[in-house]
Amino acid sequence: MVYKKYLVVVPGIILAFILYSLSQGFNNIIGIELLGYSKSPISTAMIAILLGIFFGNFFKIRDSFQKGLDFSRDYVLKFGIICLGIQLKPFEFLDFGKIAIPLILICIIIVLITIKLLVKKLKIPTRMAYLISIGSTVCGTTAIMATAPVIKANKNEISYAIANITLFGILSMFLYPYFANFYFDGNSLFAGLFLGTAIHETSQVAAAGLIYDQQFNSPETLNIATVTKLIRNTFLIIMIPLFAILYNRGQTKKKGYSFLSIFPFFVLGFIGMIVLRNIGDNTFLGDGGKNWIEIINFIKAVSKVFLTMAMAAIGLSTNLKDIKNMGHEPFVVGFVAMFTVGIVSIITIEMYIKFFT
Repeated sequence: MVYKKYLVVVPGIILAFILYSLSQGFNNIIGIELLGYSKSPISTAMIAILLGIFFGNFFKIRDSFQKGLDFSRDYVLKFGIICLGIQLKPFEFLDFGKIAIPLILICIIIVLITIKLLVKKLKIPTRMAYLISIGSTVCGTTAIMATAPVIKANKNEISYAIANITLFGILSMFLYPYFANFYFDGNSLFAGLFLGTAIHETSQVAAAGLIYDQQFNSPETLNIATVTKLIRNTFLIIMIPLFAILYNRGQTKKKGYSFLSIFPFFVLGFIGMIVLRNIGDNTFLGDGGKNWIEIINFIKAVSKVFLTMAMAAIGLSTNLKDIKNMGHEPFVVGFVAMFTVGIVSIITIEMYIKFFT
């Protein structure tokens, strides 16, 4: 029966929701009850990831939960990001989109050159170098999985590259929100641009933006970081064909490979939600718009629940043994990639501040 096909994801989704609820409960107990704040200064998303990593590595997760966790990491995350679009005021994204695109291009080019030079010194396999490069510069695991068939990467190379991206993505996800607030003195535009360009995965950027929002009360930073990352994701359309050409030079064009398969279509849903906000503001706010504001607040709340559930699922799926066993050469490349993209992002933003503000 068709419904049984979809019921298999339910246990994993419920598990992700339970971890979200536990995270929210711990957050309230520690931040409000113990520390005495009216609003907890601790991020629910951060607690969800840490709880997920703890339970995922110290307890055996049954196979019956795995499909639901995969669904949460993929579709629940994307739906949460789509819902984030309701937070953007009409055409607000255009103000920082024109800054984000040049910033993304500069970061991609410089990181690719840096990794190319480093790989020659460390003698890392070419295919793994390609995977780490595109994972660091575009959109993490999604980019790695999309590139792997094109360059015929094997399972171990894919696993090493994903473990690399996961390790440094999680590290930057926890550290960068606090660094960005300190370095950019609470400026939501520059902090959001930095988070959106300097962190690997879409989920990690969403988590970092959520941590920043919850820690420093700045939903604008979450919005900007998300849009910047979504713009960055669309560069898959350029990068995958480019890597295919570079790696398969002199070979015939691979059959059955569709560029449509790599396009992040959930971006269209995010844009659709922005359009909905525009239509709703123009239609309902003139009459007070109390119900419309309640709808907006409800969708905002839903987006944060879904994003935190996805963070819990990611934590549950993070295998610390895989990260430990990946060897030091890819570790060095991953660290340099993370460090380089962060430094280039800061320098580029500083240049924008100096010459255009």
